[in-house]
Amino acid sequence: MPHLTRRAVTASSFALLAGCASGSGGASPTPRGQPAIGAFGIDMTSIDPNVKPGDDFFEYVNGAWMRNNTIPEDRTSWGTNDMLIVKAEHDVRAIIEETAASGGAPGSNARKIADFYNAYLDHDAIDARGLAPIQPALAQIAAFRTHEDVVRFVGTPGNGASFPISIFIGLDERNPDRYLTQMTHGGLGLPEREYYRRADRQMPELRAGYEAACANVLGLVGQSDGAGKARAIMALETQIAELHWPVADRRERERTYNLMSKAQVRALAPAYPWDAHFDARGLSAADEIVVAELSATGPLANLVMATPVSTWQSYMTWHYVRARAALLPRTLDDAVWDFYGRQLSGAQRQRDRWQRAIQATNGSLGEAVGELYVARHFPPETKAQALVLVENMRRAYGDRIDNSPWMSAETKVLAREKLATFRPKIGYPDRWKDYSGFDVRAGDAFGNAHRYALWDWANDLARLGRPSDREEWFMVPHAVNAYYNPPFNEIVFPAGYLQPPLFDPNADPAVNYGAIGGVIGHEMGHGFDDQGAKSDANGVLRDWWNEDDVRRFREVTDRLADQYSQFEPLPGLRVNGRLSLGENIGDCGGLQVALHAYRISLNGEEPPVLEGTTGLQRFFMGRAQHRKIIQREQALRNQVMTGPHSPARYRINGPARNMDAWYEAFNVQPGDALYLPPEERVTIW
Repeated sequence: MPHLTRRAVTASSFALLAGCASGSGGASPTPRGQPAIGAFGIDMTSIDPNVKPGDDFFEYVNGAWMRNNTIPEDRTSWGTNDMLIVKAEHDVRAIIEETAASGGAPGSNARKIADFYNAYLDHDAIDARGLAPIQPALAQIAAFRTHEDVVRFVGTPGNGASFPISIFIGLDERNPDRYLTQMTHGGLGLPEREYYRRADRQMPELRAGYEAACANVLGLVGQSDGAGKARAIMALETQIAELHWPVADRRERERTYNLMSKAQVRALAPAYPWDAHFDARGLSAADEIVVAELSATGPLANLVMATPVSTWQSYMTWHYVRARAALLPRTLDDAVWDFYGRQLSGAQRQRDRWQRAIQATNGSLGEAVGELYVARHFPPETKAQALVLVENMRRAYGDRIDNSPWMSAETKVLAREKLATFRPKIGYPDRWKDYSGFDVRAGDAFGNAHRYALWDWANDLARLGRPSDREEWFMVPHAVNAYYNPPFNEIVFPAGYLQPPLFDPNADPAVNYGAIGGVIGHEMGHGFDDQGAKSDANGVLRDWWNEDDVRRFREVTDRLADQYSQFEPLPGLRVNGRLSLGENIGDCGGLQVALHAYRISLNGEEPPVLEGTTGLQRFFMGRAQHRKIIQREQALRNQVMTGPHSPARYRINGPARNMDAWYEAFNVQPGDALYLPPEERVTIW
């Protein structure tokens, strides 16, 4: 990733951003506008006074709000991020509809946005076309005679569908200045391998529902014996799942980096038509491949060859159609949604077509939409203020590294170097994506999606042999999210995320430090978590900690993993402390650093008491408010079983109970449910 020269930023820089000036003579208040929430950035009506903070801090801060709100029928959760996403959708809808009304010159981004959105929106026209758009692909699938036919179809750009072996282009993690061919496993229609293996709770029912959905869709596209074919698909995917690595193992970056030649890949499963697969992908000339799940690749390739072609025909028909159901007649769209949206995720109705049209437009023309969005909703001064905040967090992180008890002096030097070279990307790209080669046609929703897949893959192929593009963004500017990218050593905060309650320049400083400061600390912390620490200041995947550092760090983080593994969101379903470890390190370490930054900004002075709350209390409440959410049981189960993030309740309670300042702020005592003795509290930074 690009490197920045670290520059010292005074504590007063962020204080100005947060609404409180701080100079060498001490803190003095400066005028603030009205916060978007409450009198100082916290919605005090959300608090449940009947819950002790020390028993459930998440419930204490958000309990009243949780009781007084319901999840919309078309959503699987409702909380701060969901509300920001809905706001962004409405903002984008206004922009797109204005753009569509005004037209735009042929070939312009405005015209592409309008034509893409309107074509997707017109479900009546999609119904009228029936199955015509997929008939050529269905005919190809019906014509399969050999396993090579199957593999060539799967590899052909535009035919994207689930398959046990997936080949793509990505950054070389041991040399981030270039791109390489990559290979990983896939092939499942349910979210993860455990959905095929577990017998507890809803798993058998979900497997039955999945099989029924397969049979229904196969029947809708004219297949006979849909039930029998669905059973064969389920049996095949169960075999695939048995060969998959557990999701927690796939986090280990050094284990998923196995650089091989084509000859070595061929040797993993000599009978598999590797050359046909690479040729179909346009990768005949490529001779270096990074194989992710090495021990699974050969067995999966052998399974492909051992499975009858007729089974692959059923399997590929199902996966090809389900991946494109939103662009096909309502009967198919509804059938696929009934399983994935209702049974698997818990939603009670499909989202409005305009919302889905926006999501699809974002997926294909996201930066074109984002360029219009930031011009209207993200002024340059907001970006400048956020950059100041990042630099203040960088300073606090440096202090914490210097004082780390488990990191050696020699490694601290390298950690400081990595911290100095963090590159923050705030709001939107400095260079917008060029969509001139993407052919968007009015009234052709299916064709637009297909042509985008071809255009996107052509761009990926063109990367081979070129230097890596360090200006690239992997989220649209209006996304409500953020990320850390290890090979580029960068943290990225899209404009859509930098809104109240996460970021409000008019809020009390403590609230902003707890909310956006905690998130910035989280993302920066990924550079030093159990996986991010495997890349150096240049983003190169290598060991740069000495063995004692690794041992001491693991001792600390093992304790954290054990803590989180005790949380039980649903009866019999506990948080996977190993799978969620990186995110939990980010949450705990990031909040510890954010508190340090907040204390720096105070210049030794006491913050005011506002509506009976101290600065420390507002800091922790700001963090908890940001994570407020109510979730359907199905969505919560999916998150725990497949995702790296702990449920929101534990993203608040877990870090708080490990911080001495939280005990001080809320007078948490032995006997309170979240109380940990001092010697059991985990300090990452």
